[in-house]
Amino acid sequence: MIVSHMAESAALAAQLPSMANMIPTPTPCTTSVNPASPSTMLPSFGFTQEQVACVCEVLQQSGNIERLGRFLWSLPACEHLQKNESVLKAKSLVAFHRGNFKELYRILESHNFSPASHSKLQALWLKAHYIEAERLRGRPLGAVGKYRIRRKFPLPRTIWDGEETSYCFKEKSRNILREWYAHNPYPSPREKRELAEGTGLTTTQVSNWFKNRRQRDRAAEAKER
Repeated sequence: MIVSHMAESAALAAQLPSMANMIPTPTPCTTSVNPASPSTMLPSFGFTQEQVACVCEVLQQSGNIERLGRFLWSLPACEHLQKNESVLKAKSLVAFHRGNFKELYRILESHNFSPASHSKLQALWLKAHYIEAERLRGRPLGAVGKYRIRRKFPLPRTIWDGEETSYCFKEKSRNILREWYAHNPYPSPREKRELAEGTGLTTTQVSNWFKNRRQRDRAAEAKER
């Protein structure tokens, strides 16, 4: 079932270039049948809502933003289609990559997205605000700067379940790093990769943790002298 669904999605995505040529301008969605049904064929388009959602998901995963943008532009002006979560996620991604942050924020704040979509949409919200702040200040944001931005522009409840998000390492990850540090404060690149896999962190995060810990220990030793 899953395999056939993926195959159908890929086949639909492969049709996009010809579709974009066939549909030069969006058309209104007017039909006597129920337009809210995912399996209802969209007039003057040839795809159902379900198939449109599949294509949006496939193009998002492929990272082909230009192609995704062209596909979204070709969609008919159908109210039910414009409220489809896959379509809205695709529009959010395109708006982000085009630097249209006002449109991104509008989309994210106007629809209650499912929890499964929260993580990626939260990342878009935060990255967009970071970029805007960096442009204003003319320099990259540090950890403190990013913290202030998160406080100033909290996640909207449409993409957040209300629980506090921790931007620090989990205690389990800290314990693993502390135990290794006691054994060897200078892990090799291979050991860092293994630690990253074991803690769920990136290799860069692991490297920075060890570097910062060594600096703190050296500073503490200097004070004791």
